[in-house]
Amino acid sequence: MANPYAGEVALVIDGQRHVLKLTLGALAELEAGLDSGSLVDLVERFEGGAFSSRDVVALIVAGLRGGGWQGDAGALLQADITGGPMQAAQVAAQLLARAFALPGDAA
Repeated sequence: MANPYAGEVALVIDGQRHVLKLTLGALAELEAGLDSGSLVDLVERFEGGAFSSRDVVALIVAGLRGGGWQGDAGALLQADITGGPMQAAQVAAQLLARAFALPGDAA
């Protein structure tokens, strides 16, 4: 079960439930892979609803990697995500919110 207080979010990919989490290492990998800007810019894009599908994929991959997954973006692009792109975008936004929420904040 995903623990929101630990920053975890669940997502079903190819019929298998995964727990995603943005660890410090996953955040560093995410930031290094961004085409432009920083993590703050990424958060601002999500807050403003101006995020791209590339942002969503990068966040999902980083969260999966933080949860112990060994795959890469190419594998995710070929996968079936239960709930489709909308669910992926919601999970990406939840990951960001939970990674940067203070204890006790509703995220």
